[in-house]
Amino acid sequence: MKKRMIILLAAVLALFGVQRSTDAAEPKLAQTGFQFLSIPTEARASAMGDAFTAVAGGSMSIFYNPANLARGNALLDFSLSQNQWIADINHFSGSLSFNPANGKYGTFGFSLLSVDYGEFLFTRVNPNSERGYDNLDYKNMPTAYAVGVAYSKALTDQFSFGIHAKYTAQDLGVSEIPDPQNEGSAIEKDYNIGVMAFDFGTVYNTGYKSLTFAMSVRNFSQEVKYETEGFQLPLNFHIGVAMDMMDIFDPESKLHSFLLAVEATHPRDQPEQLRIGGEYLFLDVLALRAGYNSNLDERDISLGFGLKKDFGRRGGKIALDYAYTPFGVFDNVQRFSFSLAL
Repeated sequence: MKKRMIILLAAVLALFGVQRSTDAAEPKLAQTGFQFLSIPTEARASAMGDAFTAVAGGSMSIFYNPANLARGNALLDFSLSQNQWIADINHFSGSLSFNPANGKYGTFGFSLLSVDYGEFLFTRVNPNSERGYDNLDYKNMPTAYAVGVAYSKALTDQFSFGIHAKYTAQDLGVSEIPDPQNEGSAIEKDYNIGVMAFDFGTVYNTGYKSLTFAMSVRNFSQEVKYETEGFQLPLNFHIGVAMDMMDIFDPESKLHSFLLAVEATHPRDQPEQLRIGGEYLFLDVLALRAGYNSNLDERDISLGFGLKKDFGRRGGKIALDYAYTPFGVFDNVQRFSFSLAL
């Protein structure tokens, strides 16, 4: 096991090194598309600054680190979330995990993510117009979505892996452009494109109290292209650590816990970030959360809370979570989540 971990860490560091050498040659700005894939929707994770790679979060883990699916005990785990994003954009996500025979055959997961951008007026290029375009009589409703399946397995009591395969697509609608072969007429262009993407992750329980290390790679895919312009998906590397600090300061207490999570992220199109998140849980019912993200112009601080009730003998629970993120000159972002485990 130690040898496996050394090889794994060496591979991850090598990937970071290759990416850093590439970044040194060019600034990491506006290099990716399908940005909705990098915007978190889950309230619990967002309130902790999205430092969630090493945190067991039920079926919603599929969006952060699919390896964490294997850390759940419930037979079924279901989650729904809404993200009230800036500019009246709304993100919706749902996840489901199935853990038959207490994990003997692994854990299976399903995910759905959709985006509502609202309505946009259609326009058409017109060189003879004073504005350079004409307004058309109909509106466009761009959409984006991702639907996926996942599998996670605990290879030992300490080591788990997971993979998440998803089909992701973005539909910007149909537009009209002047026909260069026939003056006065227009050609319709359909801007709907999709591609397969993959997330990978591992989790390692060190055996020292609740200390856990984890890593994940998100949005690995081939290049996609609109007409002649190609771009990559927002590929991200994450390495994180998490631990209940009460294991050190008050190991006998059943009154409360304090989960601390720290992770480093390496996005393809942004500077490296450090994320720190904390969750104080009182009587296993009320959770208070806070998080911090470095290297962001806006939304560096997040806050939130949650209520949960455990039941049954196999990890059953029902939970409601809320996250609030100040966003500077934009509207503040709010997220809501509901989860049920049976």
